Formats: sequence, structure tokens, C-alpha cells
Amino acid sequence: MVLFLLSSPALWPQSPSPRIIVLHAARLLTIENGRLLTPGEVLVRGDRIAEVGAKVSRPAGAEIIDLGDRTLLPGLIDAHVHLFLHPGAEDLQTVEESVPQRTIMATIAARDDLMAGFTAERDMGTEGAGSADTAVRDAINHGEIPGPRLRISGNAVNILGGHEDAIGFNPAQHVLPNADYANNAQQLVEVMREQYKEGTDFTKIYQTGRDSVHDGVLSTPYQYSEAELAAAIHEAARLGKRVAVHATGEPGTLYAAQAGVASIDHAYQLSDETMRLMHEKGIFAVPTFTISEYFIAHPVSPGTGQLQKDLHDLHVREFHKQLAAGVPMAMGSDVGPFPHGTQARELELMVEYGMSPLAALQADLIHGAKLLDWEEQIGQLRPGFFADMIAVAGNPLEDIGTLKHVAFVMKGGVVYKQP
Repeated sequence: MVLFLLSSPALWPQSPSPRIIVLHAARLLTIENGRLLTPGEVLVRGDRIAEVGAKVSRPAGAEIIDLGDRTLLPGLIDAHVHLFLHPGAEDLQTVEESVPQRTIMATIAARDDLMAGFTAERDMGTEGAGSADTAVRDAINHGEIPGPRLRISGNAVNILGGHEDAIGFNPAQHVLPNADYANNAQQLVEVMREQYKEGTDFTKIYQTGRDSVHDGVLSTPYQYSEAELAAAIHEAARLGKRVAVHATGEPGTLYAAQAGVASIDHAYQLSDETMRLMHEKGIFAVPTFTISEYFIAHPVSPGTGQLQKDLHDLHVREFHKQLAAGVPMAMGSDVGPFPHGTQARELELMVEYGMSPLAALQADLIHGAKLLDWEEQIGQLRPGFFADMIAVAGNPLEDIGTLKHVAFVMKGGVVYKQP
């Protein structure tokens, strides 16, 4: 009798049954082919999608959420964010704000982005807060705070006197840069190993800057040679990680493409050879139009607004060439210097500057999932994928701007926002 009681399953703690939810909406958008199901339903078991269709099974006890006259689609992906930045003087945030203060603000930014429908993001550098984004990512993963799924880089990597060095301050004050120094291949590897030890998922490298435009031609010095970048990519690959670069123009973008980076972010002006290599190797361009638009309207300092306009106009012209050359695109907004939660504007600009609404959504969701190494996990409404979904009024294929007004947000089967 004693043996029976000890072995009885009823006496041991049982795992709770996964929550079962059926989402119903007037429309469901399948991103891979642009097809609209009318109506559309998704069966969610726990944190995963179980069924998708015009009508799905409704198990006993399932919770039904009727989203009415809205369109269901996958949660959005932003492949270029800065959770540790906010509007204001970027170079002073590192000097005036402590890392604990900036970390608290990053948790608020993560929440704002999630509530705007962004269920996955790539944080492209804490800008001087080191590996503090590791704590933010882990707290989100543990369910302690709300936020998107994150791929994080810690500090970006930069040369002495490079794009993100503390230039313009009194040298006697020894103001710290917003990036980690590495001046050659060996130092790159050393910095990367330290960052990986602290929990980063990938490496961000500043490859060009600062930028100027003369007679419609971009000039931007490169920071690392092809060989140096190749050493960094080899080190990242050793641990199954990848390298992304901030790079606006030649020859730095060519060196990055030759070395085989995962993405070239900003990509204002690319040579024919660089575009050919990006198409051939599947290297993503991440345009970040929204940050340029913001800095035109809100110059960092007197006189910089015109430079931003010149860079933006050049980028728009070059973007048409990049699309024609078949350069793969991913959506990244560079949100942080402009308010978190407003970056769906990037999708509007990608459409305004030459992409179809479906192509822009595929860049965001299918390409974004691949760039974040979650290709078989997010970005589509398919059985087995994470239950990351949003709902918006209207049809995004007819009005991409509807994505700026997300009414419903689910991430991993948990409802964070509901009409």
C-alpha cells in the first residue's frame, strides 16, 4: 500500500496543461504568398501555433478571442534598434546617464516596442552601456518584464578615432566612447571573445564614418580592411554567431560584402560589385530611412539638418538601384534616437521609396526572421512557429500605414494588448 501511494502519479506535481486559444479575425494574411484568408483563424497551444486556416478546430475549453473586422498577421520584426537610446543628445546620454538608469529606460523602450507590435528585434549596440542588454534580454526571456524576443550585441566595436569615438570633448576629461576599441584583427577577436563571454548574440562593427556628401557623391572612410573583417567573421562563426556592420558607402561596404557579413546597415551608396556580392551571398541591406527623416526634422546640431537631407536624398536614389540589382532587404528603423514604438513608419517609407507593400512585409518578416536566426520560428503564421501575432484594422497590402496602429499583440501565446 505504501509503495502504491509513493508511485501514484496523482501524488506528484503535474505540469499545467498549455493554454489553448483560438484567434478569429475577418482576414488573415499569409506573408509568404500575400494571400488573404477571409475569415482567418489561428489555434494556439501554449506558446506555439497549432493550426491556421479559414476555420480551425476548437478543442474543449479553448478560449475564443474574436478580433472582429481586423487582419491577423505575424508579429513585426525590427532588425535595427537601440533600446538604450532615447530622443536627445546621443553623445551626452553616455556621459550624463548611469548604466543602471539607461537599463531601466531600455526596459521601458522594450515594452513600448512590443506594444507597437514588434515581437522580435535586433539590438544594434547599447551605445556605451556594455553588456547591460544581456540583462534586458534575459529578463524578457524569463517572463520578468514585457518585451520583444531579442538578439543583442552589447557595445558595438570601433577603431580609435572612429565613427563612435568620443570626438569633440575636452581630451583631458577622457570621455569614454560609445563603442569598444579594436584597432586590428587580433584586437577584434579579443573584444569579441569578451563580449561573447558577457552574453552577446552577435557582433556589430562600425565599418564606415563619418559621412559627407559632395556633388551627390558620398565620402566615408572605412575602418577595417577586408582581412580584418574576415578575421572577425571567422571568430564569430566559430561559435555559430554572425557579424553586422554599420556601413554607408564605399569602399567599406565592399570590404564587408567580400568578407561575408550578415547585414550592411544603412547602405546609402553601394557599388555595382558590392550589390552583386550582396545578391549572390544573401547579405541583407537594412535601409533605416526613418532615422534620417527624423534627423532632418530634428537636427542634432545647427547645420546638420542639411547634411542629413543630402544623405537621405542620395540614399533614396540609390535604393532604387539596389532594388533593381536584387539586393536582399530587411527592415530596420534605427529607433532610439526617435521614440520607441513609432518605427512602423519604416515600412511606410520602404513602400514610398519603391517597394510593394507585400515586398516590404516580406523584408520585415521573412528576411528579418532569417537575419535574426529564427527563420523556422517566427515571421510566418505556420504550425510549429511561435505564436507571435498582431492584428490591425484594414488590409496592410492596401494601406501599409495601418501597421502604425496595432490593436492586438500576442507573443509566445501570451496576449499583451487587446482591443
